[in-house]
Amino acid sequence: MDPISAGPRRRQILAAGAALPFLAAPRLARAAPGGLVTAVLESEVVILDPHVTTAAITRSFGYHVFDTLFAMDGKGQIRPQMLEGHTVSADQLTWDFSLRSGLTFHDGAPVTSADCVASLNRWAARDSLGRMLLAALDKLEAVDASRFRMNLKKPFPLMLDVLGKPNAPVPFIMPARIVQAAGEQRIKDIIGSGPFRFRADQFRPGDRMLLERFAAYSPRAEEPDFLAGGKAVRIEQLVLKTMPDDPTGASALTAGEIDYMQYLPFDHLALLGRNRQVKLIGLGGIHMFQGNYRLNHASGPFADPAVRQVLWKLVDQSQVMQAIGIPEQYRVDACPSFWMCGTPLETAAGGAVAKLDIAAAKAELARTSYKGEPVIMLEVAGSISQTAGQVLAQNMKQAGFTVDEQLMDWGTVLARRARREGWSLFPVYSNGVDNISPLTHFYVANNCADYPGWSCDTSITTLLEQFAAAPDLAARQALAEKIQAAAYALTPSVMWGQFARPAGYRARLKNFVESSFPMFWQVEV
Repeated sequence: MDPISAGPRRRQILAAGAALPFLAAPRLARAAPGGLVTAVLESEVVILDPHVTTAAITRSFGYHVFDTLFAMDGKGQIRPQMLEGHTVSADQLTWDFSLRSGLTFHDGAPVTSADCVASLNRWAARDSLGRMLLAALDKLEAVDASRFRMNLKKPFPLMLDVLGKPNAPVPFIMPARIVQAAGEQRIKDIIGSGPFRFRADQFRPGDRMLLERFAAYSPRAEEPDFLAGGKAVRIEQLVLKTMPDDPTGASALTAGEIDYMQYLPFDHLALLGRNRQVKLIGLGGIHMFQGNYRLNHASGPFADPAVRQVLWKLVDQSQVMQAIGIPEQYRVDACPSFWMCGTPLETAAGGAVAKLDIAAAKAELARTSYKGEPVIMLEVAGSISQTAGQVLAQNMKQAGFTVDEQLMDWGTVLARRARREGWSLFPVYSNGVDNISPLTHFYVANNCADYPGWSCDTSITTLLEQFAAAPDLAARQALAEKIQAAAYALTPSVMWGQFARPAGYRARLKNFVESSFPMFWQVEV
């Protein structure tokens, strides 16, 4: 398939979600809350502090336990969430924000502007877009208990997009006292003001986590709409269950032992599709995922850019996704765009180097500094990313690399990747919504930042700043092409495919919003 122009099947897959990012929630019946829902998400929630990681599972946890000042709706618009409103001065340098009344933390303390100031300062220092905001910021301060103000040194047109972004780490609000107690460490008390309350006393690592409806939560008056609107919880308890592997989870869904599974194994889809008690979710466009091999630039073989470049000749996206077993209707066989295919910023700039050619890769590797040292690949055992890693490892060995594949769980990968030494790459995949812009793509946006992989090209930093200040879509598209061309040369990661990961839920769940984000505040049993 032509990697630049989409054929009929590919256009159909992409169009399924490209025009409208997320489906709006149905209007809810106002029944009394009740019932318990058991869900299996992509993995166990290992890191509970949502400011310190880009892990999607922590973000999913965060959206249930914490709340945000702004949030994205089903049309991709940013709407107030914790805020009553905001005002902006004529020169765009003073922003005043007002909290809505009735906001309460899970420990009973009221949410104040001081909590917002502390949370934003903590989050911004750890986030690529947050750091851009800090660069424009002169002063952030509480005006009174319900109002806070940002004085800027220069206009920052991305203000609402940044404060309402769904990309991890999300600017969740938490108590100032907890932020201050944590210092540079992770927070110890998981207390938010979101629609669910984390029950620390019921947490069983490796088995289950319990989230309870927060009775004192004050939802907005509007209907829920993706991450925005009124999050009126209609169930009493949400159990996040850990399963040993995907097939076990799929069998539990079939048997009615669980109510929802985020990522179904592809070889179970046909059987599940014939089960009238199970509903499948398989969305295209922005709801799809992008697979990447993240490379470590700080140490090991990939500290040499010439060695990194060899990998572009060792990956064929179609080969990887076929090995995983992704059915044709759930994949895009060749997408050269860092910003996903089927999106406004899709581009093939720089992508000519990405063509499987093992013989050419072998000859190119021989001309580099590589002397046979082990390439340490971290793989999540039993996952589709493990299969993606195995395909690359085989091609690398044929080209002359020594590959050390190490199997572990995702939590261990997160811990290992935080160190600058001891690993070379890991296969991973992430939500399309995280990759559709240079400002949010994990491995491009975190250029020259203290972020696992430590890739850095100062020209990309300048281009990202220009992109953030671009006046219109045409200007952003032109800059996105330049950024992508530079990224192909830098090689922060190598894409291994764009695909959908179908989810499934029991038919007994009503008002379930079909999205690539798991959301349970609108669900009824």
